[in-house]
Amino acid sequence: MTISADDIQATARRLHQAEQTRKRIPQISKTFPDMTMADGYAIQSAWLDIKRAEGRRPIGYKIGLTSRAMQINSQIDEPDYGTLLDNMLIAEGGDIPLDRFITPLIEVELAFILNEPLKGPGVGLTEVLAATEYVTPALEIIDLRVEPVDPETKQPMRALDTISDNAANAGIILGGRPMKPDAIDLRWVGCILHKNGVVEETGLAAGVLNHPGNGIAWLANKVAPFDVSLEPGQILLGGSFTRPVFAKAGDVFHADYGPLGGVGVRFV
Repeated sequence: MTISADDIQATARRLHQAEQTRKRIPQISKTFPDMTMADGYAIQSAWLDIKRAEGRRPIGYKIGLTSRAMQINSQIDEPDYGTLLDNMLIAEGGDIPLDRFITPLIEVELAFILNEPLKGPGVGLTEVLAATEYVTPALEIIDLRVEPVDPETKQPMRALDTISDNAANAGIILGGRPMKPDAIDLRWVGCILHKNGVVEETGLAAGVLNHPGNGIAWLANKVAPFDVSLEPGQILLGGSFTRPVFAKAGDVFHADYGPLGGVGVRFV
């Protein structure tokens, strides 16, 4: 790592304050231009320590930057991940207060729920499907606590900023029809995302690393060096297969997953 332990803790506190005050902080990669991916995950870990001290409980993981286009745009050659916390789980069909976020966006995903632990290295798609109890439609709310574009240089944020920011996760909504992983070809799961009755995005789950289960395999292998395994009952978001859509007060979203049902929410 290239960032000192004190700077890691201070940056985590700034991210926490940004979430509380709903005011973004400058790009971390600009403050620390030589930072590495390990630095980003160290900041994320320090931020999670703050959350645990406040009584928050981890309930799973999210995977981001799963498309090749997004990886190139973010100057990274692999996905990233963040931790889901208990207060991020939002009831399907309900109202979501907009003032809980800075500038929320909606993404379309599939959530995997395991019935057996998964621990790398060497986890592949076959192991993921064998260990999965069911797959269910999900919407993820992302919310950047770091400035997406630097006001001076006009440079976009890097993946290192997103990693530090817990992969920009802010909320998750589960819904639709849970399905056994062998009941349908998950590559061909599609979704039509409506915003206020207008189709905003469509996509296929194959857009996530050719199969959404590949993201779960990547995650199991990525966290294995830290002696971490993916556990039964955890919510594992496989990655978005549509572009994020901005949400504002009064917006109603409905994600139609065809045979897997739908998920709906409203921002107020």
